[in-house]
Amino acid sequence: MAWNEPGKNGKDNDPWKQGGRDQGPPDLDEVFRNFGKKFGGVFGGKGGGTSGSSGGGSISTLLLLAIIVAGLVWAFSGFYTIKESERGVILRFGQYHSEVGSGIHWKPTFIDRVTPVDVTSVRSFRTDGFMLTQDQNLVRVTFEIQYRVFDARSYLFAVVNADNSLQEATDAALRFVIGHSLMDDVLTRGREVVRQNTRQELETIITPYQMGLNLVDVNFRDARPPEEVRDAFDDAIAAQEDQERFVREAEAYAREIEPRARGQVNRVMQEAEAYRQQVILRAQGEVARFEQLLPEYIAAPRVTRERLYIEAMEQVYSNTSKVMVDVTSGNNIMYLPLDQMIKGGSSGSGSSSAIPVTPQRSSQDSQNTAPRQDTLRGGTNRDGRR
Repeated sequence: MAWNEPGKNGKDNDPWKQGGRDQGPPDLDEVFRNFGKKFGGVFGGKGGGTSGSSGGGSISTLLLLAIIVAGLVWAFSGFYTIKESERGVILRFGQYHSEVGSGIHWKPTFIDRVTPVDVTSVRSFRTDGFMLTQDQNLVRVTFEIQYRVFDARSYLFAVVNADNSLQEATDAALRFVIGHSLMDDVLTRGREVVRQNTRQELETIITPYQMGLNLVDVNFRDARPPEEVRDAFDDAIAAQEDQERFVREAEAYAREIEPRARGQVNRVMQEAEAYRQQVILRAQGEVARFEQLLPEYIAAPRVTRERLYIEAMEQVYSNTSKVMVDVTSGNNIMYLPLDQMIKGGSSGSGSSSAIPVTPQRSSQDSQNTAPRQDTLRGGTNRDGRR
């Protein structure tokens, strides 16, 4: 049985009209119409005739939809994202308000304005140009500046453009340092000094402005003379490099020779000390020998003198190539190999071997020399001891 058919008691079977009143879902047009009536005064509508109410309700509905859509757009347009390496500077009605970190944030559009600033990355730029040195020479210098932003607010508002201000300050510092340096220092050995002085001067310039920038490094990239005199300067630089190389080689040679010379000095001093000890000990031995020989000389002066004489002559003749032959009679024929003896005397040993020749003595001479031999046997030996 359909809902719109009458029932047994003459009533409709529509479930939305139970209890004698319409319980169906509200009409969408009726909802907007009622809403428009409530706010009709706000939008300029007046409760009057049916046609007027319909026209005012349509306009009010359109305006309400536009306001809702605009509000949604405005709300969703306020979401923004700040990267991990950035800081967000919030301006409220054009005035600094606060800073936010990385992440997703919301701001009221047309009220706040957010400017992200990278405070982590290292920025760099190059500056170069022809500059005049202290000795009135022209050089072309290239520098590279690396810096980082550490204060976002100062970076945005301390000066008009912090990056351009830093470049202009770098040019001023570099020209000041080059103007107080010699050309040879700029081109060759004074590059590190120029770099350090440029960094100090640049920090001195930018510190009062508080631009929120921190210098990371200042690199001296290149320095060269004008092209017209480049060849001459290349030759001069090559000569200076050769000079430095020769100086380093000389220093290395000096470091090599000095220990060797010190070793030779130590060796000579040790040899001299050993010789001194040798001479002292030999002199002490001679003194001890003569002290022991003195009593023997007092006891037998003649024998001691002859023995000393014989020892001295033995030492003298052992270092000469001369041969002395004492022959009492000319009847005996003797053969002496003098050439061999002389050759042996000129050998490395420095001493010659002599053939002793003992002449025959008479019995009377033997008797005269017998007591002398006994005296030598009973006296002292060659060392002066009994």
